[in-house]
Amino acid sequence: ERMKHLPEHGPLDEKNGREILLSLKNVDITFGKGDNAVKAVKDASFDIYKGETFSLVGESGSGKTTIGRAIMRIYNNNTEGDILFHGEKINGKLTKAQLKELRMKIQMVFQDPMASLNDRAKVDYIISEGLHNYHLYDSEQHRKEKVGSIMGKVGLSPDFASRFPHEFSGGQRQRIGIARSLVMDPEFIVADEPISALDVSIRAQIINLLNKLRQERDLTYLFIAHDLSVVRFISDRIAVITKGRIVELADCDELFEHPLHPYTKALLSAIPYPDPD
Repeated sequence: ERMKHLPEHGPLDEKNGREILLSLKNVDITFGKGDNAVKAVKDASFDIYKGETFSLVGESGSGKTTIGRAIMRIYNNNTEGDILFHGEKINGKLTKAQLKELRMKIQMVFQDPMASLNDRAKVDYIISEGLHNYHLYDSEQHRKEKVGSIMGKVGLSPDFASRFPHEFSGGQRQRIGIARSLVMDPEFIVADEPISALDVSIRAQIINLLNKLRQERDLTYLFIAHDLSVVRFISDRIAVITKGRIVELADCDELFEHPLHPYTKALLSAIPYPDPD
């Protein structure tokens, strides 16, 4: 009988004594059947430590988003291998209680702030949706306080709660998306290219916000990106993926100073260097 509730902590890494919050072990993700089958992810294995920002970097079609979605159980039936959270397997069959617990602990921030918010719902409703679904408040007053507080945390005025998403800029909408994830008080956030749809000037704001929230709320991130320059300032460790395979995994500074795989070198050489001379 699988455990009903997740253990309090994940297992410790024997090499460094750090707590492993999430790990992938030999994960294959396949789409299609028989002759049409396409392996989008091949034998992916890595650990994410509690409290770190682990970045997964690769170009379009490399399989990085597929891994993020498999962790969220969006591609549950296509996944072979083990995805473990707190040391418990979370892919495959789960009970309703386990699913509910998982949905509260793991949240996602999506790539396109224009598409990921319901334009017919007010911000107050969008942010409260998870609270409603899991009955995470005692009274209407309590719910409003939670929404107001989380909006303040992500740098939005609580007065915006009665407005609709189309009244906001891309950066503000992405903040609403982040607030919607955080209001559930998750431990782990899959951030799937959360800044690639935003202007360059706004990107730094959102990255700084994610960094600040990580420290304040003891969060752990899987940060998915196609651009190494973006992840340099927030990652503790970086995995590089191409054609469904993880080809390199290293500490952030190590990867930038001593890239080993030719693909990593190619990605690094593509970073624009803002020095006209």
